[in-house]
Amino acid sequence: MGKTGFHNKNKWLIDELSTDLVQIHGIKRVLHDTTTKFQYAQIMETATFGICLVLDGKIQSGEKDEFIYHESLVHPAMIAHPHPRNVFIAGGGEGATLREVLMYKTVKKAVMVDIDEEVVNLCRKYLPTFHRGSFDDKRAELRYEDARKYIADTRDRFDVAIIDLADPVEAGPAQMLYTQEFYQLVKDKLTPGGIMVVQSGQSGWINLNNFFAINGTLKSIFKYVRPYQVYVPSFVDLWGFHVVSDQVDAGRLSPREINSRIAERVSGSLQTYDGISHQGMFSLPKRLRRKLGRTHKVITDQSPLIVY
Repeated sequence: MGKTGFHNKNKWLIDELSTDLVQIHGIKRVLHDTTTKFQYAQIMETATFGICLVLDGKIQSGEKDEFIYHESLVHPAMIAHPHPRNVFIAGGGEGATLREVLMYKTVKKAVMVDIDEEVVNLCRKYLPTFHRGSFDDKRAELRYEDARKYIADTRDRFDVAIIDLADPVEAGPAQMLYTQEFYQLVKDKLTPGGIMVVQSGQSGWINLNNFFAINGTLKSIFKYVRPYQVYVPSFVDLWGFHVVSDQVDAGRLSPREINSRIAERVSGSLQTYDGISHQGMFSLPKRLRRKLGRTHKVITDQSPLIVY
């Protein structure tokens, strides 16, 4: 076999996809390595995916493919809403979710609440191609506190809520932000016709019980629960999302209507999301549809979701 061209074989990131499966990334350099008040945070450049944010040993975003995740997370909900003005973001430390939200001409205010100010500051410094100045947009309000406490206490109401959190690892900062009680708090702060979207973890082959549990929990609260998925190369799996509402069924929009709304509302170009992509994301395979149709665990404060 020929040489791979990657010579630094002593530095590897071992990203555990499950207790039985890992992905190993070649590290070219580590830009920052620290333990914050809430988590172990690294900024590193990998040979395949460029500069990455890594939290507790898991890649959260890769420079080369982050647009796939962030466009897929943000745009189905934003496009489905008739006129999104006020947006709530839970998490989103890289600033890329905020970046996608602020592409909308209709948006007047976007509140991003991330508990870990140190991670956000690292992303501001080391990931400029991710946030692209979104932190400094006059429509953005950054808050460094627990998103659950914020949404419980705020008097603001939101047209779209985007839940962009790290996986709920044991003793991690996001564990209580995947529960029925938290989703109900968010629902209570949505305007009439409001929409919430949740990143829902792996949906392809492993750890599917997490995806199913989030689906079951959301179905206990919202009328319209639409799961969808997209392949994210740096995650090495299909990645799941849920867009939910009591008034809007985001999965029923036609490609023509989606493309029309993108042209009317979005400043700048999208790399992955359009009307055809939307159809593909929401066209789940038969095997997955059948399993989603069954009764699954409802995640509660007393019985939280933990990803190992």
